[in-house]
Amino acid sequence: MQDPTPASGGASWLQKIFEEVRGSSQLSVSPAEPPPLTVVAVERYLAEAPHPPEPPPAAPAPPLYWYDVTLADGACQERCHLAPRLNGLVQRAHLRAGSRLRLTRCSYLYDEKRLNYGFLCLEGLERVGGPGTPASPPRRRPPPLRGEKKHYLPLWNNEDPYGDLWVADRPPEKVDVDVSRLTSLGQLEMTWRSRVHFHPILVRVMHKSRLRYYGKPEKKQDMPYQAYFEVADGSGMMSMVLWNSLCPEWYNIMKVGTVLLLEQYAIKTSYPFKTQPTPGDSQMKRFATIEISLNVRDPPTKISIIPEEMVKPEWGLPEVKYRFITRSELDGLPNNHSCDVIGLVTFVGRAERARKKEYGEDFWLYRWAHAIDGTSDQPFILELFATSQPDVFQRIHPMTYLVCTQMRVVRDLSENPSSAVYLTTSNESQIFITGWHKGQPYTKDTKVKNFIRWTKTQSEADQIKRTVIGGYYPFPRPPNDFLKYCKNNKVESVLKAIGETGKEIESLHYREHKRIAVQGIISAIRYISCGNAAEEASGVEPVQKDTSQSLESSTTSKEDCVEKGENTSLQNKEVKALLGSHGTPGEQHQHQALQSKKSSVKRKIPRSLNTDAEQGSASVTPVSSYRYFTRSARRKLGLDKLQHEDCVQDKSQQAVSDSLQHCTDGEGMSDISETEEPGRTCDSWQSDLWTQVKDKLMNYLHHSKIFPESIPRKFDYVHKDLLMQQYNLHAAVHQPKETRTHKNINEFKSASGLGYYEVTVLGINHDVAIDVAFLPLFCPEDPHLFQIEDTQNDTLLSCMSCISAHQQKTASNGRLCDVFPLSNEIVKAAMDLDGKHVICILDICHLGDDKVEVFLSKIYKTAEPDVLDPV
Repeated sequence: MQDPTPASGGASWLQKIFEEVRGSSQLSVSPAEPPPLTVVAVERYLAEAPHPPEPPPAAPAPPLYWYDVTLADGACQERCHLAPRLNGLVQRAHLRAGSRLRLTRCSYLYDEKRLNYGFLCLEGLERVGGPGTPASPPRRRPPPLRGEKKHYLPLWNNEDPYGDLWVADRPPEKVDVDVSRLTSLGQLEMTWRSRVHFHPILVRVMHKSRLRYYGKPEKKQDMPYQAYFEVADGSGMMSMVLWNSLCPEWYNIMKVGTVLLLEQYAIKTSYPFKTQPTPGDSQMKRFATIEISLNVRDPPTKISIIPEEMVKPEWGLPEVKYRFITRSELDGLPNNHSCDVIGLVTFVGRAERARKKEYGEDFWLYRWAHAIDGTSDQPFILELFATSQPDVFQRIHPMTYLVCTQMRVVRDLSENPSSAVYLTTSNESQIFITGWHKGQPYTKDTKVKNFIRWTKTQSEADQIKRTVIGGYYPFPRPPNDFLKYCKNNKVESVLKAIGETGKEIESLHYREHKRIAVQGIISAIRYISCGNAAEEASGVEPVQKDTSQSLESSTTSKEDCVEKGENTSLQNKEVKALLGSHGTPGEQHQHQALQSKKSSVKRKIPRSLNTDAEQGSASVTPVSSYRYFTRSARRKLGLDKLQHEDCVQDKSQQAVSDSLQHCTDGEGMSDISETEEPGRTCDSWQSDLWTQVKDKLMNYLHHSKIFPESIPRKFDYVHKDLLMQQYNLHAAVHQPKETRTHKNINEFKSASGLGYYEVTVLGINHDVAIDVAFLPLFCPEDPHLFQIEDTQNDTLLSCMSCISAHQQKTASNGRLCDVFPLSNEIVKAAMDLDGKHVICILDICHLGDDKVEVFLSKIYKTAEPDVLDPV
């Protein structure tokens, strides 16, 4: 049994409960009036194989991972095991480090394979609001409580190193290199079959892969890790594999460019299916038939690192070379081309996860970023998967210098010629930001030096206006053709029934992003302005409940839509930043928040009434209100240019006008002058079919809420730590800070549109419907950040995007912004789909607790049963 860790003086409630449950005849207690406890850490590890190995056919699959939770009561800390049936609390971020809870039921478990060893098991929990009791993080990392595992895994993926056993650095040692005893990689390839013991080799690390964790519940390895390196000497380049317990000891220390002296290693036949990096030197010979194997035994490998200042030219070790490209060169490169890039970050998205296998518990961790290098008005669009560099991955933020190596070009001109090209990480990619550049081999590269020269010509005040962080980022866009979306999958396996959407949402894990396709009929559209969105976000209704878990979710705070700006200046610190300063440009400057002012036009606009859908009712009648503007106001705002009513035939125009619903304020009057004419727009539209069936639905799902985490925000240097924390994943271990900001995430200025659209999709059998959201994204300062939908391929969503983009442009110029949310264009596009079967592509992402965003990303029209066309 572990000893509770004291946190401060005083009686410990946790210690009393520990003794009480261990002395209970049932080995279980339900504490009376339990006090609030603070969650200090939530840590994950591989579960043991179940006994019997194969569960009964009707039983659910056993959990792949277990969780230990460290609790603090103000007097001591206690590490407890979470009952596996409550794993969902962690997987959906109900239970996380820093939160408060009450322990309503617990038990004591003995380990029958160990003498006098047991631990507390958490069986029932309730959430408590308010700040947690200050608690220091655990000072040591003992082995997991249950089973025979020796280490914890990172909480949200398997690629990152986690815990104290991963050595970050080691002091340099004096190493005597006896050149006469060395052999070369070329000689190894020729003689390896005739030898058992091999001479030492002296090599330089040219490429480094991410970690691979291959642990399985039924296997008994202590450290089931593997990492590939490509090493080279004067004769060529060969793969080197670091195995098992050598990974925690050496992986972080072996960097690209490191010189190694290897003794007592093994030679194996190369694994034929491993990925291959693209060497920077195309003339370097590659030895692909064998690989160097480093392990703790058979034989026990001896590894020595030679400091760079001790490396002698006569050793003939090659220099690390790169394949840097500029943004202006990217458009001419083919798909899957390998390259390296450097740029100034203008956007970084939130960290998200994608499931590796359907119904599995393993995830890829990734985020999107934009970076500019001055050679094009277009940014690099970067898909950054975790590269086993968690400190760098979590600290990417706007205005830092980002280097990404071994990136792959992703483009498919045959699928969507207008789609933007982007770069994605490979297995051998490395990423670096300001503070990690010092000593890296790429600082000598010509294009890196050119980038530094360009940054010296830039103004920080101008660049920071373009910076955005977090939020929903709908990229890459679905292709124009649904059959290409399906690719090699059968349509039946791709399409989900609308009624199954709830199950899809319930199965999501924290920050898991998934894209699904449903058939339906576009039946109603409602515009929700920024103010209404704030009110709805403040009263979020749960989208999923687990009746077996008593941990309660908290509501989100109000969206304030406060607008603030920053005024900064740039000084020429780029070379210092790139070569190792941990500060980024502008962090040393003083920033002043300027309250922006909105200009307004005198008008009286009735507030859109709440629908029954907002209150959870299945019957809903969207209510809308007209917006009125004078001819001069319309001309000034350029609204006539946005409308197609002048080009529409009278018959079509009459149909559109008849579809608009009219609503005035409570007194039926508006304060417009007699010379003003009504603008032919409204807040909502609904089809005749929806009017007929909405009261007869068997099931009506409401998933059109948006949340603060869904909204991209303008970046703020002063509060960059808060912003990065908001859009990173919850940490496994609570790290209380001495100074805390009282600023709420809602107070940061939105970088997206002024509102969003609620779209009702009716099932093709007219018995089920779902409300989803469409969030038009447009950043006036950086039009390339969010690509507006191509009007030729998705007319309805394009109309909503273009109108919202115009709204934000006028708002950024200090003019009237809340104009024409549902224009005649939008209504006409909706009416063109009236009653027609379409396929809707939905982006769903779990944001933690009971918050799940469901956004409409694409609409396909089904002209015939066997023919699928874009709208």
